[in-house]
Amino acid sequence: MISAARFRELALSFEGTTEVPHMDRAAFRTQRRIFATLPTDGATANLQLERDLQEALCEAKPEAFAPVPGGWGRMGYTTVNLRVVSEKDLLPVLTEAHARASEPKKKPPAKRARRR
Repeated sequence: MISAARFRELALSFEGTTEVPHMDRAAFRTQRRIFATLPTDGATANLQLERDLQEALCEAKPEAFAPVPGGWGRMGYTTVNLRVVSEKDLLPVLTEAHARASEPKKKPPAKRARRR
């Protein structure tokens, strides 16, 4: 079990992370984008992960990790049950979410000139 205060402490321990309001929750972001959110009830948190990692976590520990419902979940957004997850299981996943949010955005493929 991880308290909301401990989750906040872990999220803010990453270099360059700031906490900002995001709708009805706290968001933890790098200079580039949000990597985690924490609702006011502190029972869960959402992380943005690669789909492969999300699927592996949800299969291995379904009591602790689940896709966010709908389209967000299909993009890798994952709910973490803070009442169940251990710090040992959370920290590497939170580290991965932070690293992913710190990466420069990928440039779209260059448009090819049309032949006439």
